[in-house]
Order: sequence, then C-alpha cells, then structure tokens
Amino acid sequence: DGWITRSGDRDHPGEHGETLSLLKKYKQLAGRGGGLFDGRPTESLSLIDAVIPDVVQMQQQAFGEKLTQQQASAAAMEVAPITPATVSQQNPPKNQEATVNGEQNGARAINNHSKDGDVEIPPNKATVLRGHESEVFICAWNPVSDLLASGSGDSTARIWNLNENSNGGSTQLVLRHCIREGDHDVTSNKDVTSLDWNSDGTLLATGSYDGFARIWTENGNLTSTLGQHKGPIFALKWNKKGNYILSAGVDKTTIIWDAHTGEAKQQFPFHSAPALDVDWQNNTTFASCSTDMYIHVCRLGCDRPVKTFQGHTNEVNAIKWDPSGMLLASCSDDMTLKIWSMKQDACVHNLQAHSKEIYTIKWSPTGPATSNPNSSIMLASASFDSTVRLWDMEQGVCTHTLMKHQEPVYSVAFSPDGKYLASGSFDKCVHIWNTQSGSLVHSYQGTGGIFEVCWNAQGDKVGVSASDGSVCVLDLRK
Repeated sequence: DGWITRSGDRDHPGEHGETLSLLKKYKQLAGRGGGLFDGRPTESLSLIDAVIPDVVQMQQQAFGEKLTQQQASAAAMEVAPITPATVSQQNPPKNQEATVNGEQNGARAINNHSKDGDVEIPPNKATVLRGHESEVFICAWNPVSDLLASGSGDSTARIWNLNENSNGGSTQLVLRHCIREGDHDVTSNKDVTSLDWNSDGTLLATGSYDGFARIWTENGNLTSTLGQHKGPIFALKWNKKGNYILSAGVDKTTIIWDAHTGEAKQQFPFHSAPALDVDWQNNTTFASCSTDMYIHVCRLGCDRPVKTFQGHTNEVNAIKWDPSGMLLASCSDDMTLKIWSMKQDACVHNLQAHSKEIYTIKWSPTGPATSNPNSSIMLASASFDSTVRLWDMEQGVCTHTLMKHQEPVYSVAFSPDGKYLASGSFDKCVHIWNTQSGSLVHSYQGTGGIFEVCWNAQGDKVGVSASDGSVCVLDLRK
C-alpha cells in the first residue's frame, strides 16, 4: 500500500512507531485512505488502528517501556532529563536545487554552525514538564497569562501554570477526553489533535481524533461537547469575537459552532476529501483547505463558497490570512507557497523554492492592522526539506533561507514583536532566529522530535511540544 509507506518521512523513515504515529501524517494517511471512514461509527474510528493495529500496540508498549526507563534514570539522577543544545557540526542538507523564487532574488542562505556554543540555551533556562504519556502534538499559550495548553496522543490536554506567582512548581491540570458509553464515561483513547484559546483567555477549545470538539474553562472544567463530525477533527479555531468556533474534519466538512449553546450553526460540505485546516478572515467568514487541492472561502449564512481558489497540484496543508485579512497564504505538498486575494482568481504570488513538501506557514505580526505597524510584513514557511524560509511580501521574494535543522520542520512561530522566529523540527532542536538578519540567536536540543513551538504574549517564553511526551518551556529573559 503506497499510501502507508508514503506516511514515512521519505528519506528518514525513523523509528517505526514514531513515524507512523505522527499526527502530521494522519492527514496524509486520511487523504489516501480511500473511504476508510465512510460509514464507520465514530467510536471505532482510528485509521492507524484500523490499518496497522499490531504496530500501534507495539508502539504503545515500546513507548511505555521507554518512559519507565527514562523515569528511572531521571530518578537516579534526581534531576529532570534536560539536555543542553549540542551544536551541530554535520554537513548542511543540500537544499539548493529549487531556487525559482529563492536565492537568485538576493536571498542569502544562512547556515549557522557556530562553534562557541554561545547560542545554546542553558539548562537552567529550560523547564521540562513531564506528565503526558504519549506524543504531544500541539501546544498553545493563553493569550493573557502564562498558562500553556498541550494536547497529546494520550487522549488528554493539559494546562500548565507557568505564571510567576504559581507557588514554585508548575502545576498541571489534566483534561481527560472521555466518551459516553451507556451510563458512564470512558477514555476515548484518541489523540487530541488541535487546541485553541479564545481571545480573552477564558476558554480552551480542543479537537480530537474521536470526532468531538470540546470547550473547557481555564480551570480545566469541561463546559460543552460538540458532536457532529463523522470522524477525526484536524483543526479548530475561535473567531476573534469569541462567539463561534470553526472546525475541519476528515469527513470533508467544516462546521461553525455556537460557542455559547454548543450547537452547530452551519456545516459546509464543499470539499471532496478531508479538510486539513481552517482560518477565520473575520468573525463570520473563513477559508478552508483540503487534500482535494482546493481552498474555499465560506461565510456563515451562505449556502455555497463565496470564493474558491484553485492552483495547487497536491494537497493543501495549511492556510493563513494575513493580519489585515486581505491576503490568504497557502502551502502544499506540491512544494509551493501561494498568496491569494479576494479580488482575483489567480494567485498573487506563486513562491517556489522549497525542494520538498511545505508543512506549515505563519505571517509575522507586523505591518498594517498590527501592533507593529512600522515593520514590514513577512511570511515564514517550514518544510520537509529541513529548511525554514522567510519571504518578503511586497516583492514576493525569499529574503532568508534558515538552514540548521537536519530533519523535517513541523512548526514555526513569530515572537509578538516579529523580531524573532522560533522553528521546531523532528531533529529534536528548537532554533530561534533574528528575522531581519537571518542569524541564529538561540538553540535548544530537546529529548524528542518537535511538533510545535509557540511564544507567550510577553514574548519572553517559548513553549515546545515533542514526540517523547515532553513539554518544554524556554525562558528567554536575560
């Protein structure tokens, strides 16, 4: 079955379990499953379980043993297993083949191999939070306080309190994802795939592989369960106003939910394959993308898309509106990044420089409609080719190619002032870059492949979630 093999990291199959368990690959598996989800009840849904149950069992067993081992050795040392960043001396990956919008436009490829370790984040500035019993796919800071939420393959989300006043240790709230069976609740045994805080930081929404979205208070109390998707949820987002939640599912649909009543306001059935990502343009209009290669812009109350963008030649992994809501960026397995405007059908920019799939993109919080209006807007892209690229949106050119990672890069995040970019890769490293010069400022090597990096609202801490069940907080205060 080509599509199972395809789930591996192309050139780096990695550990059997680690590779197959990547949530990031669930998307690809789902896209190639050929109707595995059709007509199956939600509770029996787990594509990986269905296709390779023995692998899953093996993986869980191995993970359990590894965890026990780690805990034993950590206990013996009586310290948390924190590894300082080792400065990599390997040869840079050869990623210069494709340079259509790349180096010849004055972009400088920067390969930082500093030998003096001055960029390493010292162990006393890295707090490792242990508790999850499986991979931690996602993490997100509360927008108003230092609460870090994380979501894992152990069917829990956790809220870690890193506020200064939280008496010494960082406390964790465990948000168990359960489903009703008869007259009692049982653990869903499905991954938490997505989470998002509302804009005032009072509520956390989570999306799960069990097909339900859930709303929790910041104290970890479940307030509502949103059930209408017929299969795993891949993405969910609050609108700015905080009255609606938007979700995207394997069932090829997107749903707008009323956050107060928990009712589905409208379901949008326009994709012909799993919907992978969604992003609000404003409080009632959003874009969605899919393995079907299309991007639809939909609006609450409209029974067909208000705009459809086509041009990608492979699945579209992520979409993001710029801060002003004027431009939509998309990235794809076709190795391109495209910029779209509601004013035209063809893309405004077609950015080709990456040599493998582009997994995710982020706009900088700069330019018009942001709190940093005097800085120009940038776009960052993270790819399976192990590079991160920074793009100038006025000219549509690549300004920096950030080359230090040795494995696929799954996450990028701009600091709130746009001056820094954090990147996290399956090489277990987090790198923090200066966005103007492209130079490497900080490095940290964790204990597992990095799925997500995110900045707190103050811009002085970076949250990191990893494949070995660890969540880490890097304190960047001097």
